[in-house]
Amino acid sequence: MNDNQGRVVAALDSVSMRRCTTGQVILDAIDWTVRCGEHWALLGPNGAGKTSILRMVGATTFPTTGTVEVLGHRLGRVDVRELRAHIGHVSTSQRVPQDLTGHTVVLTGHSGTVQPLWKAYGTEVRDRAHELLAELQIKELADRAYGVCSGGQRARILIARALMADPALLLLDEPFNALDLPSREDLIDTMRQLAVNRPELATVTVTHHLEELSPAISHALLLKEGRVLARGPVGDVLTDERMTACFGRPIEVTRHAGRWLARSGSAA
Repeated sequence: MNDNQGRVVAALDSVSMRRCTTGQVILDAIDWTVRCGEHWALLGPNGAGKTSILRMVGATTFPTTGTVEVLGHRLGRVDVRELRAHIGHVSTSQRVPQDLTGHTVVLTGHSGTVQPLWKAYGTEVRDRAHELLAELQIKELADRAYGVCSGGQRARILIARALMADPALLLLDEPFNALDLPSREDLIDTMRQLAVNRPELATVTVTHHLEELSPAISHALLLKEGRVLARGPVGDVLTDERMTACFGRPIEVTRHAGRWLARSGSAA
């Protein structure tokens, strides 16, 4: 048995968050634990608090009350800049210079910078960037400008960049945003392979569509109005009843070959 099996990667205990200016409740009494090797989907309507939770787990924001522990360190008692260096983060809103090559974008993950710091990249680091591009099956993008890559190719480059720090936790904020069908399927396959190749890596993916969940997703957290509606093994959470309660309209959930589909609306 792996020594890391069951190790807690992130934990939220009675976490609440309120907007400073208005006192509006963004999150209310959230309890949630992510363990090594688990792959979580965060689902819920717009404004449910998904991004706020992701930011806390990513050590970029703090709770109003409650405690957040990430990689064994409690927020408020640790240098978050050091902590962030061990957390992979992927978002389609990340600012990346369009003229950088795929290989250079991945290299910047080593220094945690937007622009490359060439003196920080020795031969070993450069080779590792090439290895990650190969692992994600995009080695042909090494010399291609990021700006001319497709949305799916960009997403995989950003994942390779996030993996440069060899993180224990990988956070993905709507990585499928604006992807066409082939690009979406390529990225889903990438996430499946990542789970196979890196069995200790924990991931958290924010998405709006069940169709975007890879077969590797093991757990799900449903949020509604800043509260946890359901959490646990994906098959226990993504049910007709719970999805209907979460989104406020009748939803039918089906699963085939590890993939999910949600449908809503009355029959014609």
